[in-house]
Amino acid sequence: MPTQGLHLSIYVLTILTGFPTNLLALHALVQKLKTKATPNSILLLNLTLSDLCFLAFLPIKVSEDISGRWSLPDYLCPLSGLFYFSTIYTSTLFLTALSVERYLGVAYPVRYRLRRHLSYVVVASLGLWVCSFGHCSIVYITEFYPGNYSNSCYKNFTKDQLSILLPVRLELGIVLYLVPSLITCFCYFGFMRIVITSAHIRRSKKQRAVGLVAATLVVFIICFSPYNFSHIYGFVKWESPKWRNEALLPSTFNASLDPLIFYFSSSAVQRSCWKFLVRVEQFCTLPLFIRKLFCQQTQKIGGTDSPELVSCSKL
Repeated sequence: MPTQGLHLSIYVLTILTGFPTNLLALHALVQKLKTKATPNSILLLNLTLSDLCFLAFLPIKVSEDISGRWSLPDYLCPLSGLFYFSTIYTSTLFLTALSVERYLGVAYPVRYRLRRHLSYVVVASLGLWVCSFGHCSIVYITEFYPGNYSNSCYKNFTKDQLSILLPVRLELGIVLYLVPSLITCFCYFGFMRIVITSAHIRRSKKQRAVGLVAATLVVFIICFSPYNFSHIYGFVKWESPKWRNEALLPSTFNASLDPLIFYFSSSAVQRSCWKFLVRVEQFCTLPLFIRKLFCQQTQKIGGTDSPELVSCSKL
């Protein structure tokens, strides 16, 4: 079926691009935390771990789509569903937390710096994980008929199940997406207004900050809106939309887009990524266009005598 082919294509592309880029981002952020931990790096680390958890359970979706039925052990159905849906919302929550952190940093620089304790960020991060997984535990609360796993996983529901599930989905869409998206838009629009009107920030940095914020907002809206809109539509129609699985595809591909935001949002992450790739280059030759891309970024952020730039000069 064409739809099945689309699902498999998105799943496989997300796995092939998401795993290496998120692992690279994880390496860079761990190195960053070892030298100087900041609230921003802690939030980025949590976002990376969320994406990796999502990617770890995505092959189960691939297996189900290939076989056309649920052929794995029964306990994996609710477990994979819990991680699959929860990590979608942990991504939205941590992207929102990053927007709040950036806005407070420019709107109230002095007061925020005095109260910017890492322990607060760690506790808040744990709270976001608990909030997301707690809400999505509906996959365990909703009862399945015996033997239902043999046909599908979390797709076919009875009227009694829908009477529980549809209101919970609506709450998920409002509490874990609509409210965070409004907060994110408020913080980033405020961030851009302050940065653009500031006379102490260079034009190049303004352009970089505005571009990053715009890209983040576009990714946030495009990736998560269709799936959460299906919650509202399903509640109004009192049914589980047939196109719900297609609405999930942009949320799936978000796991491949987040590392790009990490890379272009932090010069420290860029340096760590390049140093890691230089070590990888000792074992294999990277494609020329990838090396040139990272060299261009390194030349903007690194010193002229760095070994990375010496290697770049040979390209």
